[in-house]
Amino acid sequence: MNCDQRYPFPQVFLVDEGGGPRHSAQAPNLVPCWSFPPAVEKMRSRGKSRGCMGVSPSLAMVVLMLFLLVFAALGFEAWQILQIQKKMKDTPADKVELQSVTEFDAPLKQIGLKPQSEEDKNRPAAHVIGRIEKESKLGNTLKWDSKVGRTFTSGGVAYRAEDGALQVNKSGLYHIYTRVELIFRQCTPSSSFEHSVFVRRAGYSSPLTLMQALRVGFCPQYTGHSWTSESYLGSAQQLQKDDKVFVNVTHRSLLSHTHYANFFGLYLL
Repeated sequence: MNCDQRYPFPQVFLVDEGGGPRHSAQAPNLVPCWSFPPAVEKMRSRGKSRGCMGVSPSLAMVVLMLFLLVFAALGFEAWQILQIQKKMKDTPADKVELQSVTEFDAPLKQIGLKPQSEEDKNRPAAHVIGRIEKESKLGNTLKWDSKVGRTFTSGGVAYRAEDGALQVNKSGLYHIYTRVELIFRQCTPSSSFEHSVFVRRAGYSSPLTLMQALRVGFCPQYTGHSWTSESYLGSAQQLQKDDKVFVNVTHRSLLSHTHYANFFGLYLL
């Protein structure tokens, strides 16, 4: 049996019944041989495969490559910034200012901040808002305010305060629109109202209806509660010079007192 001779063998003593020690006259048949347990050898072999501070060389190489990539990206960004600064120094100041002003002004022109031309100022148009009157000699025809808030008349369109009409002085295709809002204090399923636009034209004895709407069935099934309803009319209509356009609504006493809830207008297309 082979054994590593670097390790000294322990001495073997024979003890008799008297307890006194004596040297063995014959060497034992088995020679002790000391070796490391397999687990210890495996741990040592595993430890030998690790690098500095217990980190494997492959893992250290991966970390090193990541650091190199990060530093390379930072260096590239710094180079780009230097190139941009160099171009800005070489570009004349007046050219840079002109380019920046053009870029910031372009969206403003697209959203309608263009100065109004003389043609737009003279375009036939009008917008008036509701005037609440408890009693009127005009029946269901509404009167309007033409000098309050954002109301206006232009291009020869005139508001006639005596009869509530918008009169045009030029023939053409007009867009006409109107909205009314009514509040029913005791709303029932049978509550209703009618909203219409008509024109009085020279040579015609009776008015010509341009648009009409009948609102009914807007109240809930239960009764005794207030309910608000509205009607909007709008369309393109061919008008002639000196035509007078009116708005009619039934139950005019129920019109909402919100100033901008009721309006009327037209403009030449």
